[in-house]
Amino acid sequence: MPIVTSTEMFKKAYEGGYAVGAFNVNNMEIIQGITEAAAEARSPIVLQVSAGARKYAKHVYLMKLIEAAEADTGLPICVHLDHGADFEVCKSCIDGGFTSVMIDGSHFDFEENIRLTKQVVDYAHDHGVVVEGELGRLAGIEDDVNVSAADSSYTDPNQVEEFVRATGVDSLAIAIGTSHGAYKFKPGTNPQLRFDILEEISKRLPGFPIVLHGASSVTQSYVQTINANGGKLVDALGVPEDQLRKAAQMAVCKINIDSDLRLAMTAGVREFVYNNPADFDPRAYLKPGRQNVKDLVKHKIINVLGSNDKI
Repeated sequence: MPIVTSTEMFKKAYEGGYAVGAFNVNNMEIIQGITEAAAEARSPIVLQVSAGARKYAKHVYLMKLIEAAEADTGLPICVHLDHGADFEVCKSCIDGGFTSVMIDGSHFDFEENIRLTKQVVDYAHDHGVVVEGELGRLAGIEDDVNVSAADSSYTDPNQVEEFVRATGVDSLAIAIGTSHGAYKFKPGTNPQLRFDILEEISKRLPGFPIVLHGASSVTQSYVQTINANGGKLVDALGVPEDQLRKAAQMAVCKINIDSDLRLAMTAGVREFVYNNPADFDPRAYLKPGRQNVKDLVKHKIINVLGSNDKI
């Protein structure tokens, strides 16, 4: 099966009351872990690439690895740019074979966000590529995204219809209480997503695909493993998985997961190296990291996203 856009994926997800997982990739082992899990669970997936990942691994390497994963598994895979900063980086990814791009104009005022997003949409649609826009700003730090709590804001439902109509975007990332990075909420708090905002947006945009960024749950077993093997992670809480499942049953068709993958990979590597300090074979210490990624993704697909057995 060739690499695809997210159009059909999201249509089926909206109608079926589940979400497609958008998993950030950085290297071969992470791609293998994600796609092996998705193949076993029979789930469509989005593999997304951040600016940081493109700098680290290079665009061409990641594309070839994703093409290899598609050939190996036969999965429907959408290749997506996560948080495109400007028209030029979006154009580069479109020209380089991505089937979906996100243009993040959320830090601009409403009119400039519309102008920039429409510029990307016009070019992308001419090349058969879909576009994700964003309204509202998530707090947190992840790669090149750095938004303070003071600068964050919930999505205003009163703006969504005009934004979608004026830009022609294919999906919309909204801010309802998720956050980028691992340190979303302090221990002892009771994180709550703003389902009232999500419900109002879904009423105003019936049938339209909604996206949640910053949706890692900060899996505590991986945090504990890292700390038990020489790590010093600060206690943190992520987005409760039951709330993500509820969002997936509403209008949310794509849920982004990055920090959980990093924690899973690091926990596997750190535990192996800590217990086998004389073993310097990268294949030995990367293998448990890859297995952790696979286990995590399979859990998310089945228990959070509900996208298993959908291909």
